[in-house]
Amino acid sequence: MLADPRLRRRYDRFGDDFRNVPDDWEERVGAATGPGFGSGPGRTTWTTGGSGFGGVDLEDLLGEMFGARAGGGRVAGADQEAELPLTVEEAYRGGRRPVPLDGGDGPRTYTVTIPPGVTDGQRIRLSGEGGRGLGGGPPGDLYLVVRLRPHPRYRVSGKDLTVTLPLAPWEAALGATVPVTTPGGERKVAVPAGSSTGRRLRLRGEGMPGRRGRAGDLYAEIAITVPGRLTDRERELFAQLAAASTFDPREEAG
Repeated sequence: MLADPRLRRRYDRFGDDFRNVPDDWEERVGAATGPGFGSGPGRTTWTTGGSGFGGVDLEDLLGEMFGARAGGGRVAGADQEAELPLTVEEAYRGGRRPVPLDGGDGPRTYTVTIPPGVTDGQRIRLSGEGGRGLGGGPPGDLYLVVRLRPHPRYRVSGKDLTVTLPLAPWEAALGATVPVTTPGGERKVAVPAGSSTGRRLRLRGEGMPGRRGRAGDLYAEIAITVPGRLTDRERELFAQLAAASTFDPREEAG
């Protein structure tokens, strides 16, 4: 429904109350204010002072059009939303950063405080930075909706993170302690002997920070990797292992 540009303008101007606004509100206000009055998505401005325009009292007109919500001609501005793309590292650390946005009044840069550990879809409120009020009404708020960018290393689920942990065959078979990169720095994880590809090792509290609860966890998912090119000695040792071992991975999987 809001694909209709007239309805879209009404929503941008009046928010959730747009259905209560008459279809001809632009014409009625425009006729009362004349060429000095301008309107656009998320804002309404006029250059003429006072509430009377061409013999028509704007407050009376607004009161007639919008009823009790107008409050004698004062209509609150609409709340607005914009997306805030962040990397996993930026969301993990949080902090203050400039955010440039293109709004109804042109490009503008906001200084935004990002809480550490924000998650995808979380909203950050900028009070009074939304659509302008009508007839001296208060402005709406601007909500920045966090969108985490795809990451080459981390897979995100809420506050939990998953990373791929490459292991050599002997590390997986014999067990090892290996480094894992997390957003908070390098950590060590103990790999139990006999681990196979797909096994998940949990690092408690190493996921995204928690604001009012515990932090998320990080899961290291094992992926056994073999050398792309073997030296003569490696080939010899693998051949000896193959001859000595009775292990059949297909039988184990079946």
